[in-house]
Amino acid sequence: MSALAGFRGSPLFTERERAALEYAERMTDTRLEVDDACFEEVRRHFDDAEIVSLTSAVAMQNYHSKFNGALRVDVNGVCPLPLDRLAPDRR
Repeated sequence: MSALAGFRGSPLFTERERAALEYAERMTDTRLEVDDACFEEVRRHFDDAEIVSLTSAVAMQNYHSKFNGALRVDVNGVCPLPLDRLAPDRR
């Protein structure tokens, strides 16, 4: 995990993994964009179905991060909201 921060220059990652990590970073960081060069690098390593799957996985992680952050869900999945009051029929 500690090697992820320096993935671009790390010999621990293959070119394919570096392409996926760059893509994920650009999808996640709102200051960046998935430009043509990035997407073409992803296309060099992944077929269409794999790109859709990769994009979906990154998007879902981003969704969960935003959703959990807004609701203050901790790393153990504990939500501070009184869920029994939000959905009384699911007690």
